[in-house]
Amino acid sequence: MKYFYGVLSILGLVLPYSQFIPWITHNGLDVPLLWEAITSTRIGAFAWMDVLVTVIVLLGFIWLEGTRKRMKYLWLPIAGTLLVGPSMGLPLFLLLRQIHMESGDKK
Repeated sequence: MKYFYGVLSILGLVLPYSQFIPWITHNGLDVPLLWEAITSTRIGAFAWMDVLVTVIVLLGFIWLEGTRKRMKYLWLPIAGTLLVGPSMGLPLFLLLRQIHMESGDKK
């Protein structure tokens, strides 16, 4: 499972940024234009609201599960979630949890 989670963590970084970096390159860091692009259609707004709720749930899960299991490096999936999204944060957390469980700290 470590390799599965590791590959998904990398894909969770590469795939979203493969769309975001060209947009930033073309438009610069134009926050009003970015906001307009996010909310210009109902389906776009739907997707972003779904992501927002998922991020909130995931941050809570990372924090509670990670502290309950006394895991190290919880800041990594939290940063991955906030800087990229749940597509990176969740598999990265699951990778760290798998490593933690295999190390013998199964609390």
